[in-house]
Amino acid sequence: MSAAGANARWRQGLILLQIAFRNLFASRTKTLIVGGIVLFGAALVVVGDSFVESIDSGMRRSIQESIGGQIQVYNARSRDELALYGKNLGMSESDLEPFQDFSRVKEALQPVPNVKSVVPMGIGTAFVSTGNLFDVALERLRGDVRRCVAGGEGPCSGSPGLQGQYDAHKDHVRRMVTLLREDLAQARAVAEEDGTDAGQRARERADLALATSDPFWQGFDRDPLGSLEFLENRIAGLSVDGGFLWLRYVGTDLEAFREAFQGMQIVDGTPVPAGRRGILLGKLYAEDFLKLKTARRLDKIKEARQLLHRRIASDEELQRWVRENRMSTRDILLQLDPIRAREATLRLQRALGTQESDLQKLLMRLLATNDDTFDEHYQIFYSELAPLLQLYLVKVGDTIALQGLSRSGYMTSVNVTVYGFVEFKGLEKSTAAGIMSLMDIVSFRDLYGYMTAEKAAEIRQLKAAAGARFVSRADAEAELFGSAAGSAAGSAAGGAAESDAGPAAGRAELTATARAANIDEKQLLDRGNGAAKKDDLPSRSYSQAEIDGGVAKNCAVILKDPRRIPETIRAIDAAGKRAGLDLKAVSWQQASGMVGQFVMLTRVILFTAVLIIFVVALVIINNAMVMATLQRVKEIGTLRAIGAQRRFVLGMVLLETVVVGLVFGAVGAALGAGAVWLVGSAGGIPAGNDQMRFFFSGPSLVPHLGASGLAISLAVVIVVSSLSGLYPALIATRVAPAKAMQADE
Repeated sequence: MSAAGANARWRQGLILLQIAFRNLFASRTKTLIVGGIVLFGAALVVVGDSFVESIDSGMRRSIQESIGGQIQVYNARSRDELALYGKNLGMSESDLEPFQDFSRVKEALQPVPNVKSVVPMGIGTAFVSTGNLFDVALERLRGDVRRCVAGGEGPCSGSPGLQGQYDAHKDHVRRMVTLLREDLAQARAVAEEDGTDAGQRARERADLALATSDPFWQGFDRDPLGSLEFLENRIAGLSVDGGFLWLRYVGTDLEAFREAFQGMQIVDGTPVPAGRRGILLGKLYAEDFLKLKTARRLDKIKEARQLLHRRIASDEELQRWVRENRMSTRDILLQLDPIRAREATLRLQRALGTQESDLQKLLMRLLATNDDTFDEHYQIFYSELAPLLQLYLVKVGDTIALQGLSRSGYMTSVNVTVYGFVEFKGLEKSTAAGIMSLMDIVSFRDLYGYMTAEKAAEIRQLKAAAGARFVSRADAEAELFGSAAGSAAGSAAGGAAESDAGPAAGRAELTATARAANIDEKQLLDRGNGAAKKDDLPSRSYSQAEIDGGVAKNCAVILKDPRRIPETIRAIDAAGKRAGLDLKAVSWQQASGMVGQFVMLTRVILFTAVLIIFVVALVIINNAMVMATLQRVKEIGTLRAIGAQRRFVLGMVLLETVVVGLVFGAVGAALGAGAVWLVGSAGGIPAGNDQMRFFFSGPSLVPHLGASGLAISLAVVIVVSSLSGLYPALIATRVAPAKAMQADE
């Protein structure tokens, strides 16, 4: 193209722009209608894309850094699909066919390119017995008895300090029994008593009457162990405190898990020693289920006031929590023996500035909070009263008994030591991740009835001690009744006559081998050159081969480059086929089930809304431009008459539409970006519940402006503007110059 031609085109383009901007300001009504629709759509695309991308990033971080990893692998023969957070967002577990030997899976996957580590897992639900306040108080008193009555003389006769502690604990138990009797009497006064359990209720009343009587406590020191046995067996069980709580956990190689998931952090206690049995309880689980309910309600009120800016004066739920705290002083009083009760009274008198000596009234005053006094009273509770209480039913160092339903349908139990409390960064208050506890995989295998090396060794030693050996089905009858007898029976079944020697020989063989002997059960169970005893299990260290060489339900795969998930899944499938394993590899999003589909659903909703808006915009802009074009028939005809080509007219109308779209689209994108910046600078959108905390990967959603949102917004605006201006432009090109110039004549 020559320079003259280029200059001509340049001048033509400038003329088109001048005409477009002139018409933009000349037809204000049309411009504002069209531009307003484009502006709103562009702003929605920018804001929506920023929020969806932020949620996607938060959920990816939540799942990948808690228990998901980038890829999950499980047995392809499983009946259900893997759902890390339960089927249908519930606590029911997926029915997965386990890997019988995880070491084979690990050996197959570890060499796959881009695989950084492979962590075995088994997600399950168990029940933990928490006991009750009576159990704690009686165990404390039993400890005093062991220390004080060893000499057989009066309790703690040689130690005034221990004597005072013993008396305080004894008075504490007596007061607890008295309160229990009063509570049960009130409960039964409003409930009808069924005749079928009248005898049982009468025995309970008699036991409580005895346990609260003066003669019982006056004679307690003469037989403290017998009295404690009566209280434990006949009284403690009447308390409604305690019971069983469900516990959701992940059985895993704890060392490998800690190295793979950087978001894991132990907030109290220590890691489980390498190769040892143990459990790390979820911190949020401990807060919600193991913590003193009064303290937990105070925590919830504080969170609601600080994070959600709710006020006690106007919030019915917060008011209800305050009332429940005032009514639950009994839970605190039951924990305080006379010595600690006196100390609590003195501390609360000093902190509240009062001379009130009734501890219950002091507690009610402390817990009767409002918006003006809450922060002060919250601080008093935790600084003055909490050190005198046991805030959690389970403490670091305790051994808890877990019970679960095995794969075969029977109940199993396992004892594990609590080494600490664990949480995941950003998910401290998220129920989906915060309630998860981490348990060693060997204990997981025991709890679910899977064969472990210890069980296999124990069975082999029991077989050897009993002289048991394998017998095939075909030889079973001959082995049980003697070979000759078996042959004779076989001949009889075939129709031949039974010989006289067969039965006699069989009886002779049985008589010769049978002998009477006493069975030493202890020797039989303890025999075994290395068979592990249950008492030794918590202190035993397991090798990496023992940890890997057993059952696992699924495994998490951590990648060197998380962006290469699809190709790594294909490589894992190929590696499983080469190793002869039925493996199914899925991404973190698919493995998380309905939770992982939340982002996709949100994105579909957003794009559907944008599509509807721009379809409406397309129709409205098209109609507006058609009307504007018909009103300019004379102008277009004049331009054609003085030499304007059809393509010039086509470009003029299209450019006008695109200019309107670009101007208002840019303004809308700028407004959307400003809205995103304002929300982010204000701290984001607070998570209103636990589910939102998981989706946001934190207490609030802080959106970030991405280049993709701006690019998509402008691209959509250009496409919609071009399409909506195309039909009016074609109409304009068909205007005949002579007819257009005669329109007003």
